[in-house]
Amino acid sequence: MTQTENGSPVITPVLLGGGSGTRLWPVSRKSYPKQFSQLVGAQSLFQASALRVSGPGFAPPVIVTGDPFRFIVTEQLARIEQAPQAILIEPEGRNTGPAVLAAALWLAQDDPGQLMLVAPSDHVIPDTAAFRAAVATAAPRAQAGDMVTFGIPPTRPETGYGYLELQPGARADAASPQPLAGFVEKPDAARAARMLQDERFLWNAGIFLMRADTAIAAFRTHAPVLHDAVTGALAGARSDLGFTRLDPGAWADVPDISIDYAIMEKADNLVVMPYPHGWSDLGSWDAVWNADGPDAQGNVCSDRAHAIDCADTLLRSEGTGIALVGIGLRDIVAVAMPDAVLVAHKSQAQRVKEAVGALAARGVAQADAFPRVHRPWGWFECLVTGGRFQVKRIVVNPGAALSLQSHHHRAEHWIVVEGTAEVTVDGAVQLVSENQSVYVPLGARHRLHNPGKLPMVLIEVQTGAYLGEDDIIRYEDVYARD
Repeated sequence: MTQTENGSPVITPVLLGGGSGTRLWPVSRKSYPKQFSQLVGAQSLFQASALRVSGPGFAPPVIVTGDPFRFIVTEQLARIEQAPQAILIEPEGRNTGPAVLAAALWLAQDDPGQLMLVAPSDHVIPDTAAFRAAVATAAPRAQAGDMVTFGIPPTRPETGYGYLELQPGARADAASPQPLAGFVEKPDAARAARMLQDERFLWNAGIFLMRADTAIAAFRTHAPVLHDAVTGALAGARSDLGFTRLDPGAWADVPDISIDYAIMEKADNLVVMPYPHGWSDLGSWDAVWNADGPDAQGNVCSDRAHAIDCADTLLRSEGTGIALVGIGLRDIVAVAMPDAVLVAHKSQAQRVKEAVGALAARGVAQADAFPRVHRPWGWFECLVTGGRFQVKRIVVNPGAALSLQSHHHRAEHWIVVEGTAEVTVDGAVQLVSENQSVYVPLGARHRLHNPGKLPMVLIEVQTGAYLGEDDIIRYEDVYARD
């Protein structure tokens, strides 16, 4: 087991970053889920999670995520000057059980006794020092072979969380791990109210501390089919630009199951570390309102949102050109994006997922697709779309390059508005500076590269009979995309 200079164990964070939550739509969508958004504080939830478990006593993190998010993960980590130990790519999301096991198996290859701290990457824990202290307090129990889960003292009769039941005599306000009687599924309102009055119950935060070999043994005992399938997926994994891609053939046999169902509800070596210092899973817009710190009138407003005679209301504008004004509102959530607007009573905030389902059933693109499309080289967004034209803003990161490509159905005009672009068109290379433009004829092989040290911004005008993103033929790509 890896140890620090003072003999305490080094802990490897395992951050789960593959979720596609829809309860914070329209900011969180399948193509860009909430963990990568800046919902509370100066960083994204993912970045804040990585920083929370970094520094002395922590090894570089292991990230488990999906293929669409792999470059978002690396870019966001680079912005906070964090380097991951590994990024494991799931061929498909299979819930938290397989993700945790894959990370445990990966760590056990070098150090079976490695302590791993499993944490979702979309939670808010304001007091970093208190959380690190709680982890350090729980570490000896995990090192001794227990599986430690973290429990939050409930503050309301919440029906959206699972609960942890302490054994008789255990204390929910203790400053050390306590014996656990069992897990309680998400209760109805009546049972949640009863548990709120009973000091033996804590919210299940979904955060776990354990040795890698302890986790593997639990999966082998309680979920052997899952264990064998994930073991095969890691054995057949391949390296791709620094990512570790789990084998899709073996992964197809992996059950979709949470870590709670797979092992936690069946194991007998469980303890719970009470954590009373503030936590939220940001599972609804009501939770975002609460975590963002309402003002004296109970309002939370973003920079471009304004409240007039409002109370207990969340007003959030996510578009640079969108001003949002609320007048005389009470207990309302209003979130404006460039392509979608949500207005809901706070008491109905948990139904946003239901609304997303209804939009998806009608084929509405905004149900899943985010207006800003992230790519390995940067991002783009559509500004205007017509019958035979489309206008985009494209931002290319320093040193990044688009693939060498061509299109069957469209020509493109590029106008550089910030920085300098190195443009290749049918083998001819030229530098295009601010206020200069270049024309890419239909069918021409072309590439765009940013040779500078700052992001490069250009406006692209597409013209043609078909303007879909699938009209791309790639010949070379530094990011190894098909």
